[in-house]
Amino acid sequence: MSFLARERTIAPPGYNRWLIPPAALCVHLCIGQAYAFSVFNLPMTKLIGIAKSAPTDWKLTELGWIFSLAIFFLGVSAAVFGRWVEEGGPRRAMFAAALCWSGGFFVAALGVYVHNIWIIYLGYGVLGGIGLGVGYISPVSTLIKWFPDRPGMATGMAIMGFGGGAFIASPLSVWLMHRFTTPTHIGVPETFLCLGAIYLCFMMVGAAIVRIPAPGWKPEGYVAPAQPKRLITTRDVYVYQALRTPQFWLIWWVLCLNVTAGIGVLGQASAMSQEMFPGRITAVAASGFVGLMSLFNMAGRFVWASTSDFIGRRNTYFVFFVLGFILYCTVPYTGKAGSVAGFVACFLVIISMYGGGFATVPAYLKDIFGTRYVGAIHGLLLTAWSAAGIFGPVIVNYMRQYQIDHNVPKAQAYNLTMYVMASLLVIGFFCNFFVKAVNERHYMKDDAKDTYGATA
Repeated sequence: MSFLARERTIAPPGYNRWLIPPAALCVHLCIGQAYAFSVFNLPMTKLIGIAKSAPTDWKLTELGWIFSLAIFFLGVSAAVFGRWVEEGGPRRAMFAAALCWSGGFFVAALGVYVHNIWIIYLGYGVLGGIGLGVGYISPVSTLIKWFPDRPGMATGMAIMGFGGGAFIASPLSVWLMHRFTTPTHIGVPETFLCLGAIYLCFMMVGAAIVRIPAPGWKPEGYVAPAQPKRLITTRDVYVYQALRTPQFWLIWWVLCLNVTAGIGVLGQASAMSQEMFPGRITAVAASGFVGLMSLFNMAGRFVWASTSDFIGRRNTYFVFFVLGFILYCTVPYTGKAGSVAGFVACFLVIISMYGGGFATVPAYLKDIFGTRYVGAIHGLLLTAWSAAGIFGPVIVNYMRQYQIDHNVPKAQAYNLTMYVMASLLVIGFFCNFFVKAVNERHYMKDDAKDTYGATA
């Protein structure tokens, strides 16, 4: 397996750095399917009853845990394997991610076939979630090193594919289910098998073409600024020392709260749109809505992260929290007014900022903690995504069920949830406000061995 070794991926002199983003997209467009999983939720509530849910069919609250587990293990695996990814290089990480992600689909297909939700939890949730985490962080540090002149844009390129994966996966999944569905069977397991095979092939292509820059490489004509800007350091903090800083935990909550507010809605986007506008938004239209959200999720990652190169990461998050608060408070009024266009517009902007938050945070970490261990620190920070992957869907699913159990019409069952999400953004605003430069004692020394035991 020497093909996977880090030294085999060092780029030769004159290598074009613009060949690296396609390698990242090969992985992130595949694992971005997670954002389209909601298209399976309603069909999987009728696997036994076919036309309508039978008593032995799964409920939406049970199915919601599949997505939550996948996001939880994304964050856990990113934290656990972050340093392994840094040391072994992106090719090895992408290869491992491809096996886990596709394997998750194969195991989940078995779970659907035998109608055992615990096998699906293990497959898509645990094994697939590990593939998500390793695959997600594998190109981020590499692209930051290739683009020191535009780190925000670089992380936007690395991560925008994850947001755009659902734009492809959503209609593809609906089409495959339609092809495999019969009057006595819903074609979910066959769809899982096809998706697993397709994603395995494309992710292996990304692993084959990725490269890392040679030691000391810089873009032609690039000169590092002599005086770093405020909240942008030219020094480095060791990966585990970052955990001892208040800045890490403030940014952890910034990401967690921003993601919690968006991920619960995103995970139930298809069902929510159909229930808030019954008869006006069909299953096919809801699938299109999920795909459109994916497009804005992807575009927002590149646009907002690139914008942060000019206005700063902290200011970018201020925009997310203020504008997000206004939009979440507006959503219930669009439902009351019956404005599908207003509902869609609110959530497209919200999702663009949700994606932008993911793409901006690696550059935020690079500014605060330096470049050397940014990939591993980013992996640790993604535990915030794990927590949000639990909090967001649970808040949406169980608050919806509570409202329905208390005779609130389905079309209004999400209103209280929107106000809760808006309040979370207020807390995030203040967490971001208190982010300051790292104290001098946390930086690594310049000698061969730094204070915390890492080779300098």
